[in-house]
Amino acid sequence: MGISELSGQFIKVSEPSNHVALVEMSRPPVNAFNEAVWTEYGQVFDRISQQPTIRAVVLASSFPKVYCAGIDLSAFQELKTYDQDPGRRALQTRQHVLAFQHAISATERCPYPVIAAVHGIALGLSVDIVTACDIRYAASNTTFAVKEVDVGLAADVGTLARLPKVAGNQSLVNELAYTGRNFSAFEAEKIGLVSKVIDGGREQVLKAALEAAEVIASKSPIAVLGTKRVLQHSRDHTVQDNLEYVATWNTSMLHSADLNEALQATLKKKVPFFRDLPQTQTKPKL
Repeated sequence: MGISELSGQFIKVSEPSNHVALVEMSRPPVNAFNEAVWTEYGQVFDRISQQPTIRAVVLASSFPKVYCAGIDLSAFQELKTYDQDPGRRALQTRQHVLAFQHAISATERCPYPVIAAVHGIALGLSVDIVTACDIRYAASNTTFAVKEVDVGLAADVGTLARLPKVAGNQSLVNELAYTGRNFSAFEAEKIGLVSKVIDGGREQVLKAALEAAEVIASKSPIAVLGTKRVLQHSRDHTVQDNLEYVATWNTSMLHSADLNEALQATLKKKVPFFRDLPQTQTKPKL
């Protein structure tokens, strides 16, 4: 299967360089997400996760001025079709939210690092999306906002779970979540939401993200996959738990041919060659 065949109606996939996938959100006019979009988003990333030739992913927008405008407010109309009994209605609503969370968390499940290349308008759901990515770059023209409070709800797709863990200022995280105010790429960098601000707009931040992805794709896929898994474990566990986890992980991974290939390449001052990861047919479950 060619990489472009992983594309859907709203989420487009291409391979701008070897081992690098470019995923572009592409629902006109502003990438507002409804159920069809977020379902496809999760499915596309889960299919990418099963592609052994991919080693790094960049997540961008097809549109020059907008990354993602958040939720399509018309999507809330579906709630009116749920069962009228409060208990049954609550169960339907909970399942809906869990499925939405599962879709947006697809970048976190993906075994390959995902770099968010953010520009322009990045409101509401945008923050849920980018906080589930491994690396976040923002163009200098980016405007972020945790907007859910302005539509009468607490953000429930990942922002409130992940933003406090990636940002270094809990007070400011609280302020942004309570007020729903806009904040710039530079403020996002200051609190640690993004690691780099790129002067310019879509083209400039996309170029920087693709360059970083190419560097990652040149490394051992075994080493990169393991690093992602260990970093994720570290986030949610104690130091001692993580040390034991990585010891167990590397019990097998230290025997990979990639280790010797990397060592020999360093000694001989040559570019190492790493085999692709094996094909996986595992299908994630809701």
